[in-house]
Amino acid sequence: MTPIQKESLPLILQGCDVIGQGKTGSGKTAAFGLGLLNKLDVKYFRVQCLILCPTRELADQVAKEVRRLARAIHNIKVLTICGGAPLGPQIGSLEHGAHIVVGTPGRIEDHVNKGRLVLEDVHTLVLDEADRMLAMGFQASLDAIIQTIPANRQSLLFSATYPAAIEKMAQRIMHEPVLIKVEGEHDDSIIAQHFYQVGNNQARDHAVMLLLLQHQPESALVFCNTKSDTQQLANTLNDNGCYALALHGAKRA
Repeated sequence: MTPIQKESLPLILQGCDVIGQGKTGSGKTAAFGLGLLNKLDVKYFRVQCLILCPTRELADQVAKEVRRLARAIHNIKVLTICGGAPLGPQIGSLEHGAHIVVGTPGRIEDHVNKGRLVLEDVHTLVLDEADRMLAMGFQASLDAIIQTIPANRQSLLFSATYPAAIEKMAQRIMHEPVLIKVEGEHDDSIIAQHFYQVGNNQARDHAVMLLLLQHQPESALVFCNTKSDTQQLANTLNDNGCYALALHGAKRA
């Protein structure tokens, strides 16, 4: 087990409210995932667990991990409800019910307000990357959602940082939570960081090409600021003998 799993999982299994502070990749999803699955009653087809995430990407990742952890348990339904996705399929899925719902606060609040999502049977609430949710302005949505969940629930809050806003939230919504703080697991011998200062886009594209030629990785992931920068770099790499695929918001599935 990772340190955050080793420290938090026994407390979660005991039913304690837990605040886990750890960086992304620390293994917290498995910790709360195993905890909520341990309490789940598969025969009771109601929403029993709610996991709130700041972004659609994280919600999809968490739902995938929970499904993986639950693969040996028959007939568990994990539903992802996020903004940026069509409402119709979500409404249809909610009508058929679920055991675990993973989603973003804005879309979850919308379904709750419309009566499409009922949370009166939730026994476990998870706030994943809570600091990001507050930074993105989801405080009001979180408060509205939590008001509809039974007060005798188990609340699990995970955050990379623990600012005053998170502490105040924990005091409001949690019952005698245990704080677990885990330092980052990254090792300087594993991850190397280098900085290269270059000029305009053309110079940056040339620098990326030189770095790829020097290191010759089997695969590489390059982040750019804009859609146009992404497409331009991919075109440049392809024109110079590198196979590159551009992924950005203007691309359709």
